[in-house]
Amino acid sequence: MNEQQILLTFGGIGVAALGCQWLAWRLKLPAILFLLLAGILLGPVLGWLNPQQLFGPLLMPLVSLAVALILFEGSLTLHLSEWREIGTVVHRLVTVGALSTWAVITLATHWLLGFDWLLALLFGTLTLVTGPTVIVPMLRVVRPKASIANILRWEGIVIDPIGALLAVVVYSFIIASASGDGLSHSLLTFAGVIVCGSVFGIVGGWVSGHVLRKQWLPEYLHSLATLAVVLAVFIAANQVMHESGLLAVTLMGMWMANMKGVDVRNILHFKENLSIFLISGLFILLAARLDLNAMIGLGPAVLVLLLIIQFIARPLNVLLCTFGSTLNWRERTLLAWIAPRGIVAAAVSAIFAIRLDEAGHEGALLLVPLTFAVIIGTVVLQSATARPLARLLKVAEPPPSGFLIVGANGPARLIAKALHQLGSRVLLTDSNWENIRAARMDNLPTYFGNPASEHAESHLDLVGLGHLLALSPSGELNALAATRFRHEFGPQRLYALTNNQESRRTDKHRASHEHRGQAFGDRALTYSQLVSDLNQGAEIYSTLLTDAFTWEDYQALHGERATLLFARDKTGWVHVVTPDSDLKPGAGWTLLALIRQPSSD
Repeated sequence: MNEQQILLTFGGIGVAALGCQWLAWRLKLPAILFLLLAGILLGPVLGWLNPQQLFGPLLMPLVSLAVALILFEGSLTLHLSEWREIGTVVHRLVTVGALSTWAVITLATHWLLGFDWLLALLFGTLTLVTGPTVIVPMLRVVRPKASIANILRWEGIVIDPIGALLAVVVYSFIIASASGDGLSHSLLTFAGVIVCGSVFGIVGGWVSGHVLRKQWLPEYLHSLATLAVVLAVFIAANQVMHESGLLAVTLMGMWMANMKGVDVRNILHFKENLSIFLISGLFILLAARLDLNAMIGLGPAVLVLLLIIQFIARPLNVLLCTFGSTLNWRERTLLAWIAPRGIVAAAVSAIFAIRLDEAGHEGALLLVPLTFAVIIGTVVLQSATARPLARLLKVAEPPPSGFLIVGANGPARLIAKALHQLGSRVLLTDSNWENIRAARMDNLPTYFGNPASEHAESHLDLVGLGHLLALSPSGELNALAATRFRHEFGPQRLYALTNNQESRRTDKHRASHEHRGQAFGDRALTYSQLVSDLNQGAEIYSTLLTDAFTWEDYQALHGERATLLFARDKTGWVHVVTPDSDLKPGAGWTLLALIRQPSSD
């Protein structure tokens, strides 16, 4: 390929990845499904993309580095406080449950597809992993209860390196068995990978966390430095003990995430964006290498294998691992249904299949199409059915339409009560105990503390909340809250009052718009103006529009006296009104507005 063709290919991969991610967002399905289809279309179907020709010998090393970064990003979200709450079930899922799944898949692969026992064992290790790359997008769509979501997320992240480790051991056994010392070599490999990965991971995590905590680097270098250390730890661990790097980077991320005084949020956001880029490119490239004829040649036995994985292996796993737990049958049923396979299975199968084929092991190349068949089958089936099943079982979170309200002062309490009466979930936060006490007297849910505190990270319940209303008299606190929750809610769902001092400041001394949130009310309200209106007798009124009393009638009746705050449409969704809103309320809409008393003259 010449330089122009290489550039066009890279550009095409980027465009395809973006299109797949956008389509997944629009259709609320895991992006892996569209990425796989794009790779298959660009590669074996149309022949436009040949990863081996594009990257040559660099392809598999790049795949390995990308998987390491994906696992590190996932492990940064693992907090031991959550482990204490759900540790027993997750511990069983990644030990006893993994072994049961491994056994069922191994037996089924040997009997259905005629794989020899060693190759069947290796395939079992490759497909017992779920993985954050498919679990996390699916959880965003399914939105199960927090107890289920945390178990699935932990399982997906922890099982990846365990599955990869088991695959390394089985692979080493297959290679060593030819020389007659397979068992002893495998045991030595297992011990070496555990020790080497643990040492490099813990040391790398401690050093990185210590550097961040002591502020020895400027903040803008934190992400770059962490990326460099992750790559260094992965490469160094693999140099000392082959294939121990995945375990090392996973332990490094967990260590950093749980070090006191180490803020990994900026690093996590950077790694999340990087992971999306890597996952998108990897799936397209790996799918483009797929041999469709080999996949079709596997025959109907693949469908039977998929049914066994879905209806026998996973339910048996969950049954064994949740025995005696507090989970009810509904929660266990959803756990038994969700277990899609992801990027680690695809990447490791591609790496080992090539190495085993080069070593002369017959049938090794069939690992790749079989693994992709399992990935596609589990993702398609579970993506299409998990959300309806969660709703049917009544274990899905409510839609994130509620309001996190910063400030429990008088105006904030009035607005919270009005929203509560509309049927919206509200949660007020404040560091002033008198405000919190008054809110609790009004039967309003509260969090006593700063919403941007470290304590709030672990204890602030955001289930069902999708908007931020920053109604504190402190413009600085409102801006801080908007910055803190920008990632959770998105920039279009952040709203804030300002104060007179803030509004008089020049741009040089005022927080940027993206950190302040959008102005609140169809006429931008300041805190002092809101307090003044309420003190002069203004009230918050709820009005239902009908065919007889239209939006035009409402405007004619109240005119300048009304400041529209919220509008609930016929579907029940509550729109927050801003000066830029172009809502056209109709019959069946409910309007919530601050209406001032008419002038005495």
